[in-house]
This record gives sequence, structure tokens and C-alpha cells, in this order.
Amino acid sequence: MAAAGERPLNEVQFLTVAEVASVMRVSKMTVYRLVHSGHLPAIRVGRSFRVPEQAVHDYLRESYVGVETA
Repeated sequence: MAAAGERPLNEVQFLTVAEVASVMRVSKMTVYRLVHSGHLPAIRVGRSFRVPEQAVHDYLRESYVGVETA
């Protein structure tokens, strides 16, 4: 059973490290660093990682730096 605000696991879309790198316009190594540092949650599938799509969007939203107008 999913907690409030969370989607059931069967509805979660997972992305590969390469797909995350493409969405974020960064290298795969940068994605690996974010995963290993704990900034981007991921699950391990065999020897590779899968990142929940919503986690990528949340990370980008939280990292957004707005430009303030004077």
C-alpha cells in the first residue's frame, strides 16, 4: 500500500542512468555521482541502477535557481 502522495510501485516509471542523463543534459558520470551521494534516489537492478522518473523531476524542481528581477 502506498503512503499518502506516493504512487503504487506498479505505476512508477523507472529510467536508466543514460535516460536520466539525457533528460538532465548531463553526463552519465554526473548521474552516478548524484545516485551515490544520495541526492538522487535509485534502485539497483543487477549491476545497473534505475531511477524513478518522478525523482528526476523532483530533483530538477528543487535545484531550480530562479532569476529575481529588481
